[in-house]
Amino acid sequence: MQETGNGADDRPVVSIIAVVLDERDNIRPLCQEIAASLADLPAAEVLFVDDGSTDGTVAALEAVRQDGILPDLRIISHDRACGKSAGLRTGIAAARGEWVITLDGDGQDNPVDFAPMLGLCRSASGRAPLVVGVRTKRQDNISRRLASRFANGLRRRLLDDGCPDTGASLKAFRREDFLCLPQFEGLHRFLPSLMGRRGVPLVCMPVHHRNRLHGSSKYTNFNRALVGIRDILGVMWLNSRARIPKRVTER
Repeated sequence: MQETGNGADDRPVVSIIAVVLDERDNIRPLCQEIAASLADLPAAEVLFVDDGSTDGTVAALEAVRQDGILPDLRIISHDRACGKSAGLRTGIAAARGEWVITLDGDGQDNPVDFAPMLGLCRSASGRAPLVVGVRTKRQDNISRRLASRFANGLRRRLLDDGCPDTGASLKAFRREDFLCLPQFEGLHRFLPSLMGRRGVPLVCMPVHHRNRLHGSSKYTNFNRALVGIRDILGVMWLNSRARIPKRVTER
C-alpha cells in the first residue's frame, strides 16, 4: 500500500521513523527499500528526522521525495545535533499513526522485517507489546560485537528486562506508549525496561542485520560503554521511583 497523504480522512495506521545524522549516501537506497516494503503494510507514513546533518542529507531526502520514490516523505530537521533519542521523540511526537516502527538510517536494518513486526503488535490478544528486533547474525566487526555483548549482559543483569539485544534500532510499538516515557538521551536503548515497568509486554523477534551501506558509525565502543553504564544507573533510579497503578477507574 502506498503512503498516505496529509488529509484527516486518510490517517496512517503506522508511522515509519528514522533518525539520521550525516547519512547522505545511504538515503536513496534505504528509501527505495522502504518504498518497496509499503506494499505489505496497512496505510503508512514515512518520517525522517535529520539531527543537524551538515553533509547534504536533507537535500538527499528532498530528492527522494521529488523523484517520487517516497512522494509523501515527511522531513523534520533539528537545528543542531541533539542525539538519537531526541530525534525519536521529535519524530514520534509528530507521527500520525497509532503504531510506530523505528529503524536506523545507515542501511543495517532491513525493511522486510516491518510487516511481521507490526503483525505481532496488532495481533496481540491483550495489551499491545513492544516488539524488539534481535540481531541473531550480527554483521559488525568483532570488537563491536564483543562490546555489544558486554553491554547487553550488564543491562540484563542490572535491569532484568528480559531482552537479549536492545541495540538494534528496529522496534515496533504503540505511539502513546513511547510518549508517556521520560525523555533523556539514550532512552531508545532502554525501552524494554521502561515500557515493561508500565505494563507493556515484550516480544523479541529475530531480524535481519547487514553491513552499513556507506560511511562509518558515529560512536566508538569506548564512549558507548561509558555512557551506557551511566544510563543504566539512571534507569535503575527511574524505575525505583516510578509509582504506576495497574488499573485506573473513573466513577
